[in-house]
Amino acid sequence: MGGECTFQSSQPVNRYLQCHELVLYKYRNHAKNLLVIVIIDFRIRLPRLYSTLSALTSLDYVTTTGPSQPYGQQHLNEPLLDHREGQLFLTEAFKVILEEVLCKGTDVNEKVCEWREPEELATLLDLELREYGEQQYQLLQRVRDVAKYSVKTNHPRFFNQLFAGVDYHALTGRFLTEALNTSQYTYEVAPVFVLMEDEVLSKLRSLVGWAQGDGIFCPGGTMSNMYAMNLARYRAFPEVKLKGQWALPRLAVFTSQESHYSVMKAAAFQGIGTENVFKVNVDDRGCMMTDDLSEKIELAKSQGAVPFLVHATSGTTVQGAFDPLEPIADICDRQGLWMHVDAAWGGSVLFSKEHRHLMRGVERADSVTWNPHKMMLTGLQCSAILLKDTTDLLKRCHSADATYLFQQDKFYDMSLDTGDKSIQCGRKVDCLKLWLMWKAVGSQGLEERVDRAFAHTRYLVEKMMKREGFQLIGKPEFVNVCFWFIPPSLRGKENSPDYQDRLSKVAPVIKERMIKQGTMMVGYQPLGGRVNFFRMIVISPQLSYQDMTFFLDEIERLGNNL
Repeated sequence: MGGECTFQSSQPVNRYLQCHELVLYKYRNHAKNLLVIVIIDFRIRLPRLYSTLSALTSLDYVTTTGPSQPYGQQHLNEPLLDHREGQLFLTEAFKVILEEVLCKGTDVNEKVCEWREPEELATLLDLELREYGEQQYQLLQRVRDVAKYSVKTNHPRFFNQLFAGVDYHALTGRFLTEALNTSQYTYEVAPVFVLMEDEVLSKLRSLVGWAQGDGIFCPGGTMSNMYAMNLARYRAFPEVKLKGQWALPRLAVFTSQESHYSVMKAAAFQGIGTENVFKVNVDDRGCMMTDDLSEKIELAKSQGAVPFLVHATSGTTVQGAFDPLEPIADICDRQGLWMHVDAAWGGSVLFSKEHRHLMRGVERADSVTWNPHKMMLTGLQCSAILLKDTTDLLKRCHSADATYLFQQDKFYDMSLDTGDKSIQCGRKVDCLKLWLMWKAVGSQGLEERVDRAFAHTRYLVEKMMKREGFQLIGKPEFVNVCFWFIPPSLRGKENSPDYQDRLSKVAPVIKERMIKQGTMMVGYQPLGGRVNFFRMIVISPQLSYQDMTFFLDEIERLGNNL
């Protein structure tokens, strides 16, 4: 290194003291009249500024522009990353995660969120990415800040989404998945997980009612639903893979008015067109009306379209409605249509002897979407597309035969290379967290969670019906509790001309107050002709009757003066 080192300030630095691996430099900033002491660690390839001391009270931070050529050449035979240092950082970071996310984040006495306005939050997090790295203590503070200002979705009073709570066995599987960092496309790089995924998918299919079939884990329910649409089109018109949409007639998809928006996204993404998605009317509960389904199919035919897919829902996003699968299956059989069931939200009722009747007839479907990361608490993300098909349709539809991955002369059974079933190349392992959790609690434990969620929902509805100001949208079929809160100023004024307008403003104000105070989180939305109402989701196994009572009390506290 000689007696000088170049710094970003372009000022000369005189060597003051040298040890074997640490070099201490004395630096005079004449412009600020500061004496700065710099300690640089040469055990790593890029020098790191360990500490900066000043003769005055203010600090003058100095960073290096990088190693000189001889220094870089000198260390080419050494690892760039220091595993000891990295593992020490991971150990300390995990302590922060354990304390801030898993201890405080599940404590009912702590806040669900620490709300900050975007500009303030950006400043607090110091999001800017710079030329040179930071010290370990600074990075640990980054970890603390991220944990502090993130929403605590594991909190008992987080009711905002279709996922909540934490299962520690599943979380262990998630940690292990990230640490192993492999891709689930071939047996050679993911032998454990190829076999594990096959077992988990087989077990999920058996709950649907299929002894055989196929399937794959996908990055979310939207992608699983897109798979179903693509497979249905390919079965009806296999030439689409080679010739594209030019070879096809106008196609028609049928789904309920309250189905997930991924149906529209899939139609747009696959070139079918959103105008060719026929929305079927629903009843007051949000369930598809099969008479209207038959009429919509005939309407599409009269317009020159070719029906090919009926997309039913088991557990709609807002009301938690279950479409009548048996009569829908009858229509699909008569018309020769692919029947897909989006059970991303409601699929877990299949674990429950008491509640699986909600999906009666699901075994007659051609495909099912199921998201264990919702009611089963595996953690984001964990979604499967399940197929009744046994003809390798999934692979025939999506394969591209990449020879650098799927060589035909491998020394093991090539059927174990499942990657060509997927539209992805690299595919994250999503089966481990579900498998480990299932191993821990068994099917019986998962059934208990489902039944417990229904029990808490019944309790909440019973208490809600006894309180003035709470008006249910309808009796819940699932664990979605949809309701209006009518503040005292609006009670008895239902016939006022501005009643609906004023009522629509209640939920947004209450939501803002609860988030800014951090007491809980619950969602709201309009739907059809209904103005904004709350959608309470009851799934976390951490919940108690006390939490249900707190929820009602808190809605009253936040909204009584509106």
